[in-house]
Amino acid sequence: MLKYFSEAFEELKSNVTWPEWAEVQKYTIVVALFSVIFALATWGIDLTFTKVLNGFFNLLKG
Repeated sequence: MLKYFSEAFEELKSNVTWPEWAEVQKYTIVVALFSVIFALATWGIDLTFTKVLNGFFNLLKG
């Protein structure tokens, strides 16, 4: 097990091409913005469905 982790760490150190720090920062901002936009869209859809369903059930109550 120790040999496996040792070899895996060596693989990460020597054979993986890591992105530059500026690129990591840029993609982090993109992911954060997309997450906020997606959360707001989900909230908006949820709010819309809530209002539609409340209106529908209020019509059924008469």
